[in-house]
Formats: sequence, C-alpha cells, structure tokens
Amino acid sequence: MLSLYDGALNVPKLLKEWYEEESQSNYGAYIPFVGTVRSEDGIDGLSFDIYEPILESWFLSWQEKAKERGALIKMAHSRGDVLLHESSYIAAVFSPKRRVALEFIDEFVEDFKASAPIWKYDLRKGQRVYAKDRSTAIKGSGILGAKQ
Repeated sequence: MLSLYDGALNVPKLLKEWYEEESQSNYGAYIPFVGTVRSEDGIDGLSFDIYEPILESWFLSWQEKAKERGALIKMAHSRGDVLLHESSYIAAVFSPKRRVALEFIDEFVEDFKASAPIWKYDLRKGQRVYAKDRSTAIKGSGILGAKQ
C-alpha cells in the first residue's frame, strides 16, 4: 500500500489506521519508520516533487520482496511543502517474525533514499531551492545520468 498526500503527514492517524487494518492479520511484528523534517542550514522546511509512475513501480517491487518473506510493507509520502518538525515519510513493515521486519525496514528505507524518484527542495523565505547537496541521483536517470 502506497499513499501520497499533499503537505505534511498525520503520523498518529496513519500509524493507527495501518495498525487497525492489520491487527487481525496474525503478524507478530509491526515496525514503523517515521521521517521528520529537521532544522538544518537555516531552512524553513522541505518541498517534494514525485514522479509517481516510477515510484509506484519501485514500490510494487518491494511489495513482492516483502511477500516472498511473508511480510507486508506500507508507505506514505508527502507532495509539496512540509515544515520543520513535520513528517514527510512513513514506512511500516508487518511480519510474522520480528527479525524479518527489522531487517526489511532497514533495507527498504535505505533503498528508498537511494532509488525513489522524489526530488527534494529546501524552503527558504517562501522560496523552493533545489537541495542538490542532500539529493541522490537515481541510477541511470536523466540525459546526463551516470551509466553504471
């Protein structure tokens, strides 16, 4: 399950919904990860653009990986502006065994940071400024993308 929202995520609401959706599914572990916009370099927040078709394809491949391990993955991400101390990203793994969930959430979040087609901008005094120094190029992307 992949959900995209305009603006900051309502963390308590989403985590409660996900928990309630899976509470009778016989999973022994529910491991959430919440990404929060932190104060750094004088920014007022972050803003996000998402290329949804590639994100959906990327997420579907992770759902298949989770299924192979008897697990389930859910993710929510923000589009647009998210201010300091608000959440822009939530992921959660449900699994029969805690070790699978712990390992899978780590793998998923790391690959998300490296591979998800989401572009980040700093918010500074009402302006969006591309956060190049904190962005990761997607392998093979763009006309000038490095071929690996």
